[in-house]
Amino acid sequence: MTVISVNAVIALSACSGTGNPAADTTTATSTAPVPRGVVSRSEAAAVVDHYEEVNAQANKTQNAELLGTVEGGQLYEQSKADYRFFPTWPKRDQAYYKKAFTYRDRSYYIPEGQSWFAVKATASGSKDQALLVFDKTTDRRFKMVAAIYSDSTSQIPAIDTGNHGLATAVAPSTRVGALAPDQIAGAYEDLYATGGKNAGTQLASTTATRTVLKTYRERTTYKNAKYATLHWETAQPTRPRIYALRLRDGGALVVFPTAHNRMEQLKDGYIYKGYIKLVPGSQQAVYNKTPRVAILDELQGQALAALTPSGKPAVLGVEYRMVDSR
Repeated sequence: MTVISVNAVIALSACSGTGNPAADTTTATSTAPVPRGVVSRSEAAAVVDHYEEVNAQANKTQNAELLGTVEGGQLYEQSKADYRFFPTWPKRDQAYYKKAFTYRDRSYYIPEGQSWFAVKATASGSKDQALLVFDKTTDRRFKMVAAIYSDSTSQIPAIDTGNHGLATAVAPSTRVGALAPDQIAGAYEDLYATGGKNAGTQLASTTATRTVLKTYRERTTYKNAKYATLHWETAQPTRPRIYALRLRDGGALVVFPTAHNRMEQLKDGYIYKGYIKLVPGSQQAVYNKTPRVAILDELQGQALAALTPSGKPAVLGVEYRMVDSR
């Protein structure tokens, strides 16, 4: 964005012809600098276009190094996992993954004074809205660090662009209603760990939260429940940065990283039998195919939530990928 700052000083001088002392007056007028973001909208569009092009090339051959030139953050951790799992997928899914796509119906949200910008868009072949975040990394390149689709029953709320057309960033520690942006991951992971008995009680009921609670309830009835126990523990995200924008209603739209470990372990009565083992699934086997008495899966995720000044925070969409199994 080109910014022009004008500081004009106009000096007016008048001299009286009646013998009165000369009077000099100076009037100064100035225009405050126009706020700006890290890119203009046209520059942001070019960044997204470039991402689409390189992403399509990388996905064709699962080239993680090439993809790393345009992706970072939790998104890149998840994409690398996809590439590892690719050989285990059905041919139909492989063909779909290789197919190039574009982001249409784009709206750009560029906050003042930040290193990043966001885009609301819909991917070709999808009806669900997505929020994309691009950040300037240490190598001075813009990389997509988050791409989260809202579930089919949720819409991304209106983002405030009242600052000369720019968005406004919200600090992760700023409380908006019940929670601050940096508290949402802990509340969401509590749904896995306890079924939402602690911090999870602060979250609104959405498709994302109901899915987790269903998974938690089924831990005692899943296919191996007779032989094994299943539980989840909150873990540290690989890339912990949070991105948040102010909403028109005074709330905040938050992109947050989240992670947990899923532990499945044989019950004591079966561990010592010696011949009973847990057999890894196809994705778990990518990391470790050995049958064993316990399987620990590490899952890295990213999610989208809306905080409101009144009411409970709503998790609008979430994605996880298994990045290790041991």
